[in-house]
Amino acid sequence: MNRDRTVDALRAYAIGGVVLGHWLVTGLVLTGEGGLHQASPLTALPGLAPVTWVLQTLGLFFFTAGFGSTRSLARHQGGPGGWLARRLRHLLLPTVALLGVGAAVLLAATVAGTPDDTLAVALRLAASPLWFLLPLVFLVAVTGPLRAAVRRWGVARCVAPAVAVVAAADLVLRLLPTGTHLPPVTVVAAWSVPYLLGVAHADGQLVGRRAAGSLAGGGAAVLAALLLLGYPVSAVGVPGAGMSNLNPPSLLAVALAVTQVGLGLLGSPVLERLLARPLPGRAVTEVNRHAVRIYLCHQPVLVAVTALTARSGLALPGLHTMPDGLSWVLARCCWLPLLAAVLVTVVRIGQPAGRLRGPRQPGGGGVASRSAEYVSSAPQVYDHRRSGPPDLQEVIAVRDSDPPSRGRADGQPR
Repeated sequence: MNRDRTVDALRAYAIGGVVLGHWLVTGLVLTGEGGLHQASPLTALPGLAPVTWVLQTLGLFFFTAGFGSTRSLARHQGGPGGWLARRLRHLLLPTVALLGVGAAVLLAATVAGTPDDTLAVALRLAASPLWFLLPLVFLVAVTGPLRAAVRRWGVARCVAPAVAVVAAADLVLRLLPTGTHLPPVTVVAAWSVPYLLGVAHADGQLVGRRAAGSLAGGGAAVLAALLLLGYPVSAVGVPGAGMSNLNPPSLLAVALAVTQVGLGLLGSPVLERLLARPLPGRAVTEVNRHAVRIYLCHQPVLVAVTALTARSGLALPGLHTMPDGLSWVLARCCWLPLLAAVLVTVVRIGQPAGRLRGPRQPGGGGVASRSAEYVSSAPQVYDHRRSGPPDLQEVIAVRDSDPPSRGRADGQPR
């Protein structure tokens, strides 16, 4: 009972959406010289663009990060410096490990004679997930002031300046010549909106269906208006397109994030019932335990599997062929179980030995680590018949919705 299981579920969905989205929109085509070059199925299949609204889940990622950082800061006993150092260590250590292993693998691949275009694609895809560190580290560092601002002025007034910055950048990009690049100020501004929503939710300001419905309905209305104004339909970048909703993040990316947060909070009762089952609860717990490693390793896994199978010289459908039709999408879906199995293996191998595990979660949730929203468990309760001094009392906790357990508790000696 120490975690917000809805937030756990949204974080797991966010990580899964990012991984699945990248694996489905990243085509690696085998050339005649044995190298690989990158292509996107969205170029040939623009009708699949609405699918990206479901798989582009970075807004939920930052929402759960804001929620977790606020909960973590609220329970921290020491100064903010020690808290920030601990938070950043959890983010940066896996990143440094990935860079070290990646450098060694690239060196070995170079010595083995891997084509230059394959090395370039591998380096680009392995490093591309690291962009999130800039806005995330900054937002984590200012969690305390953001929490104070949300408490004083409310979340609506706090997100308004960020939305205004993104809107101004969108306008400037449309007025300037094509190909003009602006400083990446909108990266922090855009993703601070869902982060602030997470801060507000952790402080109890987004409780209830009315607040969730307002977020979902308002975000959906803005999405529809932006599409009518000519914003691209795809929530991710499409090669050759004049404008991207993700690089830099546009108002459509912000509206999509707000909509997803609202829908996620509206679905809280359904998610709670789902996570009460053993298998979904355990899966969500495991994804939360390894969220950073999954995010950092999923693209290198795709490149490694594709490059190793390419050494056979055969262009396997969905893995080495041009993503130019629905047949490629179906073939790529057939490769997803293999990619997932390799990713699970890599993540588990990278887990430090002897890492302490947190308390077992209710509803079959399995073992969870001390994540962002973890709250220190209650003092140890002893069975006076087996351990501890005789003055210690046995405490039995039951769920009101579980009559059998209440009946068993009522029959126990006080």
